[in-house]
Amino acid sequence: MTGTDNGREAYAAERAELARLLPPAPGTDLPPGRHEHHRERLMNLIDDDTARAQGRTGADAQDRARERAGRPDRSRLLRPSFLAPATALAVAGALVLGYAAQNGGGPADTGDTRSVSQVLLRMSDAAGRSDALPIRDDQFLYTRGTGRDVDLTSGKAVIGPLEESESWYSQKPGPQKKLGLIRQGGHTLPINAELGDSEGTRPGLNRPTYRWLATLPTDPRQLLDYFDEITPKFEGEDRDQALFESIGGLVGHALLPPDTAAGLFEAVALIPGVTRTPDAVDALGRKGVGIARDDERSGVRTEWVFDPEDLSYLGWSSHLTRDTEYGKKGDFMGDSAVIETAVVDKAGVKPQS
Repeated sequence: MTGTDNGREAYAAERAELARLLPPAPGTDLPPGRHEHHRERLMNLIDDDTARAQGRTGADAQDRARERAGRPDRSRLLRPSFLAPATALAVAGALVLGYAAQNGGGPADTGDTRSVSQVLLRMSDAAGRSDALPIRDDQFLYTRGTGRDVDLTSGKAVIGPLEESESWYSQKPGPQKKLGLIRQGGHTLPINAELGDSEGTRPGLNRPTYRWLATLPTDPRQLLDYFDEITPKFEGEDRDQALFESIGGLVGHALLPPDTAAGLFEAVALIPGVTRTPDAVDALGRKGVGIARDDERSGVRTEWVFDPEDLSYLGWSSHLTRDTEYGKKGDFMGDSAVIETAVVDKAGVKPQS
C-alpha cells in the first residue's frame, strides 16, 4: 500500500468520525437525505479549514472532491437520515414523552458531578419502577413528532420551520430489509435497511428492538463495557463522548425494558464529563432538566432533556460551544419534540385515540 493510500484511508476515517460527531437528528423524521445534505456541507467546511491549516494544494482538494463524487447519493435512498448514526435511532418508549431542545442562546450553566450523578440515579430508580408493557415482535413503534432543521448550505446555520412527521418501526427479529415507514409532507416512504446491509439490518445499535434491548446486561459497569465493544471506534475520537452518544440513542429513542433503562442511566453516570443543565427548553416550550456533554473536537454540546417532575425523557438538543465558520458559540443546531408515541399492530396505521 502506498503512502497516498494510507493518507486517504486516514482521511476517510477522520471524516467519518467527524460526521458521526455532528449533531444527529433524532426525534423528527425529516425527508430522506436532507440531514445528510447538511452534514456534507458542514464536512466541506471542515475540509476547507483542514486544508488551509495543513497547506494542502489545489490538486489535493480536487482529489477530495473526486472521493466525494464516488460515494453513493444517500438522498436517493428511501430511508430517514437519522437511522445512519447509532446516536439517532427509532424514537419513543416508556420514558419518551417528548423530543426537546434549547431554543437558541448560549449554553446553560452546568451542575457539578455530584449533582448530575444524583439526578441520573433518580432517573434510574424511576425507570426501574416503570410498568411499561413490552412490545411484541409483530408490532410497530409509532411516533408523531415535530422539529426544526438547521440548513448549512449557505455556510451558516439557518434555522428552518417546525415540521411534523410520523414513523412506524418494526420489531421483527433477525435481519430486515424494510424497517418500517415514515410519513412527512403528505408522502409515505419505506425505511430501508442500513446502508451496506445487503442482507438486512440486524437488531442492535442501529435497530434497537425491544427483544434486543432486553438481552443487554443491566449492571451499569458491564453495560458501559459492552457499549465500548459495540460502538464503532474512530481514530482520534473522544471515546467518552462516543459512549455518551451511543447510549443516548437508546435512552432517548427506543422503547426500553425497565431494567435496561435503569442500568443505562447509571452507566451514563460513570462517563466523565457528563453535566447537568437546569434550564433546558424543548421545541414546544416545555422546560426540563438537561443531561449534557461537550464534544471538544466538534465544538458541539449534546443535551438530553427530562421532565423536572417525574424525570421522564423529554428530548434532545444541540448547540455550538465555540465559534466556528458556520456559527458562533451558543448557536442553536436543531431541535424536535415528540407529540405522541404508541405501539400499533400495523405500519401506516395511527393509534386509536
